[in-house]
Amino acid sequence: MTQRVTLRKRQPYVTRGHTRRRIIRTPGGKYVYQHLKKLGTKPKCGDCGDPLQGVLARRPKELQRIAHHHKTVSRAYGGSRCACCVRQRVMRAFLIEEAKIVKKVIKEQAKAQKKSGQ
Repeated sequence: MTQRVTLRKRQPYVTRGHTRRRIIRTPGGKYVYQHLKKLGTKPKCGDCGDPLQGVLARRPKELQRIAHHHKTVSRAYGGSRCACCVRQRVMRAFLIEEAKIVKKVIKEQAKAQKKSGQ
């Protein structure tokens, strides 16, 4: 016959989030539920949604207590965007600036050509 498992606390809503528990055996020989804390989620990249590497997965209250270097990566957009998305942003910004310069040069050449043509 299987052992009875004793509930330790009253939980009105038995949802997936509330029912993280493990069966343990007490020194008195009883089997009871050991209620576990909810798992923290890793922060996600704001652009692509992938989990960020090098950043700890913690619950919000724990994140308040831990040091800053556990929550970020030493890079631009450290705890917010992943490395691939940062690389894409840098490339996009560089290409946009290059396009502006090319546009400016073409405009100046057209102006000079128009001036010399008159």
